[in-house]
This record gives sequence, C-alpha cells and structure tokens, in this order.
Amino acid sequence: MLQLTDIRKNYSEGENQVRALQGISLQFRRSEFVSILGPSGCGKTTSLRMINRMVEPTSGAITIDGVDIATRPAVALRRSIGYVMQNSGLLPHLTVAANIATVPRLNGVARGPARERALELMATVGLDAAMADRYPSQLSGGQQQRVGVARALAADPNILLMDEPFGAVDP
Repeated sequence: MLQLTDIRKNYSEGENQVRALQGISLQFRRSEFVSILGPSGCGKTTSLRMINRMVEPTSGAITIDGVDIATRPAVALRRSIGYVMQNSGLLPHLTVAANIATVPRLNGVARGPARERALELMATVGLDAAMADRYPSQLSGGQQQRVGVARALAADPNILLMDEPFGAVDP
C-alpha cells in the first residue's frame, strides 16, 4: 500500500514562500490503478516526484507498505519504483535496449538476461526488435515515450508512476 499523509511542499522564491502542495492525503491499495487529473501547475508532477524522492516534502509522510520512504536510501527506492516522465528522460548515449536494461543492470542482472528482458518489453510496448540498437535521437517522440514506458517496467516494479506517459504516443 502507498500512503501520502498530510503532504505539503513549499518552494522559496526570493523572500516569498510558494505553496505547491497543501495537506494532500491519499491512499492507494496494491494492484489499484489511479489517475490524478488537474490543471497545469496543480501539483501532479510534484506529488509523483515526492513518491520516488526526487523532491522531498516540506512536511508530511509517504509510506510504502507501512515503511516511511524517508528512511530508505533514495537511489534504492527509485530503482524499486517504475517512473515514466513526461519527456521520456532517455539517456542519449545509450541504445534503446541499453536504456530499457538500465535498472535491471544496476540491480545486478547480467547483460544477456537484461537485454532479453529489454527485447520482451519492446514487443510489449509495440517497438520492433530492429530498433534495439538505435539511439534515442534516431526515434520519433512517440517511440521514445514507448522506450520510457518499457524502461519503467523493466525491473518489474510494485509501483509504477506515470507522468503524462502517452502524450506523444500515437493511439
């Protein structure tokens, strides 16, 4: 279970405090699919970035299965959560397959099995295996976004955060 309890986030702009989030409390059960909708600037991305500790809350608590995420090393936490960014966030110097295999490799999976998993996921998201050795700059925006989705799924995470993941993807 993922739980956010009274989450607040303030940013400093000069002498002013800008309130990005105020008292957000949410609870998500295992295997639940949830969409958060709202206008630009309402805190959707900030909320997602706090769940994987890319942004720290000003106050409140976020727990996964009852464990406060602030007690976990941020890098280990991020490797256990799938995250698809708005703009794919691909590493430009790595091939498609290497981008997808990044987290499994960081988690100790050997190169061969990690590439096999990458090729499986390419098929899952509708990318031809012939694209495995291309670089992100050689792909369309929609293809890059599909690679981002495959990369988020590569470590078989319990939590998958998706920030406008299909904006550039054709139906």
